[in-house]
Amino acid sequence: MADITKDMTIGEILRTNPDVAPILLNAGMHCLGCPSAQGETLEEAAMVHGMDVDALMKEIQAL
Repeated sequence: MADITKDMTIGEILRTNPDVAPILLNAGMHCLGCPSAQGETLEEAAMVHGMDVDALMKEIQAL
């Protein structure tokens, strides 16, 4: 699997590894397909949702 970084957009992450979707959904990011989510980075999305991006990255890397 290609490395996923917090600087990647949600769209890039889901194209790289669709198995990340349940992690993001469980974290409260329910609009994975909306245009704004497709263009924002994981770090930006985490900030908007009040999440710790590093904790989210650990979950993603554990896949």
